[in-house]
Amino acid sequence: MTQKPSEAEQRAIIKRLDKFSRFTDSSIGLPFTRFKIGVEAIIGLIPGIGDLVGLAMSGYVLLEAQRAGASGDVKRRMLRNIGIDFAVGLVPVFGDAFDAVYKANTRNTRLLRDYLNTQLAVEPPPKVFPWKIVIGLSVLFAGIAGGVAAIL
Repeated sequence: MTQKPSEAEQRAIIKRLDKFSRFTDSSIGLPFTRFKIGVEAIIGLIPGIGDLVGLAMSGYVLLEAQRAGASGDVKRRMLRNIGIDFAVGLVPVFGDAFDAVYKANTRNTRLLRDYLNTQLAVEPPPKVFPWKIVIGLSVLFAGIAGGVAAIL
């Protein structure tokens, strides 16, 4: 079993994924609109190959989620987003438009960010002071000290 990454490593993963998802999903502004598409939508225009390249690019986000220690539920939801994006993306014309709007990598980055933020926000419970051990040792030492005093 691999060790869970530190908070700094998790934040670095999120930073990388933010840049990556912006590149793949919203790096190109469409003229005269507020809408942005990414490189994945452009690559998706290439029949067959584009969808496979998009699938591979989405796999990177899932790989980073694994490295970050995401839960099985988060990874299943990411796989669902990737599957929807890939399957609908195979449909000519409609799939390309859907891919530009659905933005699976951005969705998956948000899922991972939300998961890690909840994990980092949860503080571990405070350690309970070992009163029983302290009392037991005190009684033991008192008994030993009393026995030594009685002998002397």
